[in-house]
Amino acid sequence: MKNFIKNFAADESGASAAEYALILVIIGIAIVLGAFALGDSIGSAMSNAASCIADPGTSATNISDACK
Repeated sequence: MKNFIKNFAADESGASAAEYALILVIIGIAIVLGAFALGDSIGSAMSNAASCIADPGTSATNISDACK
């Protein structure tokens, strides 16, 4: 019984799994925060591009001139 307790206390195999899980949680949080931070700016850029393509204007000779 003493050997079992001694071996159990010295066993660190579960510690590495917990560390990997913690790293994955931190990476997941970073991805979610990045998506929230960039979501509005990407959405507005796509909306501007769609508006420009839908109505490029009459004085522009090509689409790149109309979307400036």
